[in-house]
Amino acid sequence: MRHLFILLTVGLSVLTVQPVLAKQHEGIEFLNSGAVLPKTLPFSEAVRVDKTLYLSGQIGILPGTLTLAPGGIEAESKQTMENIKTSLSANGYAMSDLVKCTVLLADMSEWQTFNGIYKTYFSKRYPARSAIGANGLALGAKVEVECIAAVD
Repeated sequence: MRHLFILLTVGLSVLTVQPVLAKQHEGIEFLNSGAVLPKTLPFSEAVRVDKTLYLSGQIGILPGTLTLAPGGIEAESKQTMENIKTSLSANGYAMSDLVKCTVLLADMSEWQTFNGIYKTYFSKRYPARSAIGANGLALGAKVEVECIAAVD
């Protein structure tokens, strides 16, 4: 009798969890345009939840490859920001829709170089931002930026 009770409890639990899990995926889209990142990578370029777009961290790779733009922090910073712009555009958003960016730098002494490039991608309204020094970024990148965009 006790085993039957446990079996029924587990069975009912599974039946009630299924609808909850299904509801968690309504309005959530996992996106990969292929415009920047190769589609073979094991993560989404972006995830849209209602009108909010969460971008995966972007580094200064040449679109469609895993090759960093040559030229150090300046070239990588420009390419990173271009990749963000391209990814946003591919998913129906613009740089002006960014509300939050997190910057990871392999060397915090290169902050001013990155910041000088970063600010040219915005006019007046800047997203909220955090900056973190990181010990090792993907592919040996000097900078990685992840962002959140939102529209009304």
